[in-house]
Amino acid sequence: MGLLLTAAPLARAQTSQEAWDENHDGIYTCNEWKSYLDRVFTLADRNHNGSLDQAEFASVRKAGGALADADFGYFDENQDGKITRDEFVGKPSEFILRYDKNGDCRVTPEEIKAGNAPKEMGPAQPTHDRFHQ
Repeated sequence: MGLLLTAAPLARAQTSQEAWDENHDGIYTCNEWKSYLDRVFTLADRNHNGSLDQAEFASVRKAGGALADADFGYFDENQDGKITRDEFVGKPSEFILRYDKNGDCRVTPEEIKAGNAPKEMGPAQPTHDRFHQ
């Protein structure tokens, strides 16, 4: 049963990231993330003016995956009502921030597994109450 608990988050994490693992090697890099965001931006910028408005940004969310819950305000850093390519592509991946513990801008399957492993609580402490003395 423990295997299922640790394997399920690993499978979900990998599935939601597959769209931006360009070379499909199971290692997710900052460069791949930025390249993915650049492709998404290009597709979403329907009027080709170099920025996304609220309506164009809605198509980013509808595409699902890593950006399904994205918030317009998060990407619109200067709060001018539009998102430029630099604002969009410059945002770090929450996935990489969570799992890249050694800071090399790469997330390996081992780092994902380690990030999903249950935390060690130490040895169980004996119970001392009026029933267990």
